[in-house]
Amino acid sequence: MNIEDLLRETLSDMAREEQPPPPGRFLHVNGSRSRRRGLVPAAAAAVAVLAIGSTLAVQGLSSRTATPGVLTGQGSGETRAETRITVTVNEGQRLSGVLKDLSTATGKPLKEFERAAEDGEALGLPAYAKGRLEGFAFPATYEISPTSSADEILAAMVTRFNRAAEDGDLVDGARRVGRTPLEILTIASIVQAESAGRRDMPKIAQVIYNRLNHTPEMNLQLDSTVLYGLDKLGIRASNEDLKSRSPYNTYTHRGLPPGPIGNPGADAIEAALKPAAGPWLFFVTTDPKKGITKFAATESEFFELVEEYDRNLGTG
Repeated sequence: MNIEDLLRETLSDMAREEQPPPPGRFLHVNGSRSRRRGLVPAAAAAVAVLAIGSTLAVQGLSSRTATPGVLTGQGSGETRAETRITVTVNEGQRLSGVLKDLSTATGKPLKEFERAAEDGEALGLPAYAKGRLEGFAFPATYEISPTSSADEILAAMVTRFNRAAEDGDLVDGARRVGRTPLEILTIASIVQAESAGRRDMPKIAQVIYNRLNHTPEMNLQLDSTVLYGLDKLGIRASNEDLKSRSPYNTYTHRGLPPGPIGNPGADAIEAALKPAAGPWLFFVTTDPKKGITKFAATESEFFELVEEYDRNLGTG
């Protein structure tokens, strides 16, 4: 039996079960909620998430379409299976961008995805998400049936996050480092936004922890959080941006911002849980073209790195 026949047989067997399997460990259905709240998690459970490497195939079990490329017999004739839609959620991508990409790829109105994203409990978000989907639309490549609803698609992404959270021991790991799971995801999202590559992530995570734990207190002073609060894209915040009164302005507000500033991948989450040991309080991407980031423990070292950055850009 080839892989396509095996997947088709698996879907068929699951469709005949009285109740489809739950989509993830953290999904809870509150029977006292409205009809919509009761039905959406059930719809999410009726989505088959088939892990093939890092790719997820998302298809409603009630669909009679077969695996792409397989012919399905119907009466005396045969019809070819529907074409799946492939959507990739990039590591660090903001939720607003994810929803726009889903709307473009599926042809469904953006408003449908925005409305679905607002109902965090129905999507199966863990309680510590506080109802916000930002940070929980897990980066991966998704193959989506055109018949899947916005609720089902987003619920599948949350299901994928829940699985990654369990595999990465997020809840217990957060407890071990003295943080909540939401704080870990917030740190991971900043690490993802600020890192030029995977190798720097544990060090950048340690810079964040060192600043949070510093005596006297230090602000994080990160442009990525400021720009998120202003719904702007870019690398550097302007002087005017730094005057923002947004709670995401870590130049003026102490501690972490209220929540994730994007959707971090597994590497960034791991870095937030297992930061590198070191005294660093600063980091500078001294050579943006080569993606070289260097770290400093003192202000004097920091200013030396800034001078190196200026030289590499030809501004020094």
